[in-house]
Amino acid sequence: MEQSRRTFIRSAGLLSVAGMTGVNTFAAMSKNQSKAIKSGLKLRFKPYDLQLKHTFTLAGSSRTTTAVMLTEIEYDGIVGYGEASMPPYLGESHATATKFLSSLDLSQFNDPFRLDEILEYVDQKAEGNCAAKASVDIALHDLLGKIMGQPWYKIWGFNAEDTPNTSFTIGIDTDEVIRQKVKEAAGFKILKVKLGRDNDKQMIETIRSVTDVPMCVDVNQGWTDKKHALEMTQWLKEKGIEFVEQPMPKTAIDDIAWLTQHSPLPIIADEALQRLPDVKKAHGIYSGINIKLMKCTGMREAHKMITLARALDMKVMIGCMTETSCAVSAAAQLAPKVDWADLDGNLLISNDVFSGVQVVDGKITLIDQPGIGITPIS
Repeated sequence: MEQSRRTFIRSAGLLSVAGMTGVNTFAAMSKNQSKAIKSGLKLRFKPYDLQLKHTFTLAGSSRTTTAVMLTEIEYDGIVGYGEASMPPYLGESHATATKFLSSLDLSQFNDPFRLDEILEYVDQKAEGNCAAKASVDIALHDLLGKIMGQPWYKIWGFNAEDTPNTSFTIGIDTDEVIRQKVKEAAGFKILKVKLGRDNDKQMIETIRSVTDVPMCVDVNQGWTDKKHALEMTQWLKEKGIEFVEQPMPKTAIDDIAWLTQHSPLPIIADEALQRLPDVKKAHGIYSGINIKLMKCTGMREAHKMITLARALDMKVMIGCMTETSCAVSAAAQLAPKVDWADLDGNLLISNDVFSGVQVVDGKITLIDQPGIGITPIS
């Protein structure tokens, strides 16, 4: 359902979880009424639909909207914001997120700094629901950063100048629309091109007819023959492609390992990688990994995944779904420690409800603002 930018910020009520009483509707509170009870955290959430500027087409699907759940965690009058982005292939929805979030009792925690304990409780509440769990993780990190008065990249000891350029995503489309998308991406230093159908070479040739900017490609498991995949990586190398993301089905482990061994380009795991244990499984099969907060349950686990991948001498990319500036800004806090970033999900939508991380001359530019560095758009 379509929501205006003001709906989330100034709605008549947010779905709220207080104790184990289920889902209730709370009237909007004035500033004088909004001070949280110090005895526990207060979780609120609201469904929202992102409107994409262009139809988003992958190797196996197309869509014009993405369902998200916007969350808040309040403590002592301070509010942290979070988000769950739920594209259909993840298997989550407004209904599943509502069910999971309404089952949580965060009011039992009277100290938000018990981060590990709180997030372990959330993770163990039910299997799956990774995006919904990420929405709590992000909101809690935002809250803690605001309490400490520091952005998370500083809390982690990262240098904001170390952020990479972010790619701008070009979905599968007609030649005319592709040229239009490339024009919209003016100023970006790298493009990410979706492949995996029968027009892969045409897509690349069309883009190369209007720009010589470096590119990476995401095949979304679209190639099924390892020899064809190798031929494509060799051809893509000649076209200035930097790496190939998930070229074959994640179950084709032996074929992917063979491709990685022979490919002139790095092969990066995406669909094959979700959470921390998957990093070690990807070692020796892929050249590197693409971490997404919506798949790994949020910032806490993403940080651990980067640490492990570096210990295994693997390349690291931080990515996103179509998201508001909330989740994108949360992921951007980790950007100084990765090789590549694909954090353009907020730029692909027309109804963002936050302002946050910026792209300046193609580079992820972190904001020196407490928490994850976002401001609600009122």
